[in-house]
Amino acid sequence: MINQLMNEIKKKNAPVVVGLDPMMKYIPQYIQKKAFDTYGETLEGASEAIWEYNKGIIDAIYDLVPAVKPQIAMYEQFGLEGLKAYKKTLDYAKEKGLIVIADVKRGDIGSTSEAYAVGHLGKVAVGSRTYAGFDADFATVNPYLGSDGIQPFIDVCRKEKKGIFVLVKTSNPSSGEFQDRLIDGRPLYELVGEMVDQWGSSCMGDEYSYVGAVVGATYPEMGKVLRKLMPKTCILVPGYGAQGGTGKDLLPFFNPDGLGAIVNSSRGIIAAYQQEKYAKFGETCYQDASRQAVLDMLSDINQAIGRK
Repeated sequence: MINQLMNEIKKKNAPVVVGLDPMMKYIPQYIQKKAFDTYGETLEGASEAIWEYNKGIIDAIYDLVPAVKPQIAMYEQFGLEGLKAYKKTLDYAKEKGLIVIADVKRGDIGSTSEAYAVGHLGKVAVGSRTYAGFDADFATVNPYLGSDGIQPFIDVCRKEKKGIFVLVKTSNPSSGEFQDRLIDGRPLYELVGEMVDQWGSSCMGDEYSYVGAVVGATYPEMGKVLRKLMPKTCILVPGYGAQGGTGKDLLPFFNPDGLGAIVNSSRGIIAAYQQEKYAKFGETCYQDASRQAVLDMLSDINQAIGRK
C-alpha cells in the first residue's frame, strides 16, 4: 500500500490528504434538516447527516488527492450509529479510488494491540471464514508502550500489504511536555524517530517503508532533523492551515526529490465554506468550496517544495 500511496502522489502531483473530521457545526443546515426530518434529532439522524456531508466532500475532491484521513473520534462520539457512518465513509472513499488513512491512534500491548491491528487493517476469523472489519489502508499508532505495541501492527501490515503512521512529534502546543524531554541529552522525539526507522527497515516497499511517522507542520526545524533520521519513512504532516502550518514550513519534511511526505488538512478543507475566503460559495455549495480549498493548498505546497 505504501507503493500505491507514493504512486498516487506522483500521479496526481498532490502530497495531500484530506482529514474527514466532521462535527455537527460544520455540516450545512440543509443536510442536517433532511437527515432530522427522516430520522429525528437522534444519533441515527446525526449519523445520516455526517455520511451525506462526507459523501459530498469525497465526490468533490477524489480526483485531486490520493488519500483521505477520517478521525474516528468524530464518529465515535455518536456511538454505534457514528461508527456506521465511519465505515460507510471508508468504503465509499475506497470505491472512489482513494487511499484511507484511519486516524485511530491506537496503542496497547500483546493480544490487545493485535486485535486493534486486525480490526482496523486486517481480517478477523469467524469460524472457517475471515472478514475485514474496518478495512482501512493505513492506521495511526501511538508508540508509548514500545515495541510490544507496534510489532502486532507491523505483522498485520506485512501480511496485508498495508501501513501505519507512528506518532513521533505531534502538532499540538503541549506536545513538548513529553516529546521534547531530554534522554541522555537527546529529545525523546528523536529516539522515537530512530525506532521508527528501525521498525521500518524490516518492512519495506519499493522506496519507502510500511512504517511511517507523524510529525507536525508546526515544528519544521524538528521535521528537518527527523527527515534525516528517517530517510525511508513517509511522514504524515498534520498542522497545516487551521493549526498554523503553511507551505513554506513544509520543505524540511520532504526528501530532495519532493517525495516522502503527505500533508493533512481537515477543517481547513471540509469546512472551507465557513471561511471568509470561500464564503461566496455558500453552504449549499460547500463541496465546491472544499474543492477550491484543495486546489489552493496544492498550489501553496507544490510552489513551496518546488514541484510543478
